[in-house]
Amino acid sequence: MKIHREGRTIIFVSYAICFLFSGVLFYLYGFASFGSWAWFTLSFLFAAFNTIFFRDPVRNAVGTDRLVAAPADGKVVIVKEVTENEYLKGPAIQVSIFMSPMNVHVNWYPIKGIVEYFRYHPGKYLVAWHPKSSEKNERTTIVIRNEQNDRIVMRQIAGFVARRIVCYANYEQAVTPNDEAGFIKFGSRADLFLPIDSKILVKPGDRVVGAESVIAEIPIHSTSL
Repeated sequence: MKIHREGRTIIFVSYAICFLFSGVLFYLYGFASFGSWAWFTLSFLFAAFNTIFFRDPVRNAVGTDRLVAAPADGKVVIVKEVTENEYLKGPAIQVSIFMSPMNVHVNWYPIKGIVEYFRYHPGKYLVAWHPKSSEKNERTTIVIRNEQNDRIVMRQIAGFVARRIVCYANYEQAVTPNDEAGFIKFGSRADLFLPIDSKILVKPGDRVVGAESVIAEIPIHSTSL
C-alpha cells in the first residue's frame, strides 16, 4: 500500500511514540501490566488508523475537458442550483461530496484544463455537512478553465475535525484528472460548482470514487459562466 507524502511524518511519529513509550512502560511495570498493554493497544490502533487514512491509491482517471470526475472519495450530499459568489458571480450547479475519516483523502482535479484562479480562505470549523460550511469554513478555492472556456470551481473545505488543507494548485498550471489537487487531513468536504447547463449524473446519497466516478457532463456548446 502506497502512503501519501502528507502522512509519512505523522505515521512515523505515531509508531515511534507507540513503541517507545510501550517499551518504557513494559520495562518499568513488566509485561503483566494491564496499563502497559492498554497503552500499547490504543497507540498502535491510532498509528494503524493513520496508516490507513493516508493511503494513496492508484486511480484510472475518467475525466476529460468536458467529463467532470469526482474530486474526492465519499458520499454526495448536495446537488442543487446556487449562486457562486466568489469567482463566477452567477448561477451554477453545486455538487458536494462528504469525506468520512475512512475515505481516501487525496483530492484530484475534476477536469482537464488550466488553473485560472486559486485562493486560501481562513475560516471556521463547522461540521462539513453544515449548509454554510462552503462559505464560512477554512477552505481553498480552485478554478479550472477548459478548452471551450467553461469554468469549474472546486472547493476544498475543512470540517469540524479536519483542520489542515493542502493545495497543490499553481496559477496557469495545466492540469488533468490524473493530477492531485491536494489533500484534506482527517475528514471534510469537496464542492464543485458547474456550468448551469451541465448534465448532472449523480444524486444525493450516491457514493463516488475520486478520479474514477463521472459527476457531470458539460455540453459542447455550454455557455461560459
